[in-house]
Amino acid sequence: MEEQVLVERARAGDRLAMSQLYQAHSRRVYAVVRRLAGDDDLAADLSQDAWVRAFERLHLYRGEAAFGTWMHRLATNVALNRPRRRTKRPDVEASAVGMRTYEKPSDEAVMSRRVLSDALDKLPDGYRRVLVMHDVEGWTHEEIGKSLGIASGTSKSQLHKARARMRQLIAPSAAATEAGNGVQ
Repeated sequence: MEEQVLVERARAGDRLAMSQLYQAHSRRVYAVVRRLAGDDDLAADLSQDAWVRAFERLHLYRGEAAFGTWMHRLATNVALNRPRRRTKRPDVEASAVGMRTYEKPSDEAVMSRRVLSDALDKLPDGYRRVLVMHDVEGWTHEEIGKSLGIASGTSKSQLHKARARMRQLIAPSAAATEAGNGVQ
C-alpha cells in the first residue's frame, strides 16, 4: 500500500495504518536515536516518545518529504531535546541484536561494530551529537548549529575534536585485534 494512503488512514485514527508505518520505520528511528542517546534504555524510551509525538502531530505532516524523512527528523529532534542523564548503561549488545541483518556478520565485523559503538558511547554528548549528525546523518554544520543552538564554527570544532577522540579510542582496540590475528 502506498505510504501516503497509510498516513491519511493513520490521521483518521486507523490503528492498523499506524502499525504499518511503525513497522516500516521503527528500526531506522531507533538506530538514529540510539546513536544520539548513547544508551539502549534511553534510546528505547526516546524512540517511543518520538512515535507518540509523531502520531499526535501527524496533522502537521504536509507530505513535502517522505514520511520516513519527516519521522527521522522528528526522532532526531526528540533525542537532541531530551533531558540530560547523569549515568549511562553500557549495554551495547542489546541494540545490536535487534538490528541484525539476515546474513550473519563475520566475527571481525561484529568486533569492529562493537569497538565503534563503545568508542561512540565514550564521547561527550556534544561531540557525539555533532559527529552523528554530520558524519552519519549528513547534516551541514549550519543545520547542526541551528538545531543545537551553536555557531557553525563550534560545530566544526566539535566535529574535529570528536573525530580525533574517536581515533584515540579506536586505536588501542585496532592494535589489539591486529596483534590477536598475527598482524605486525
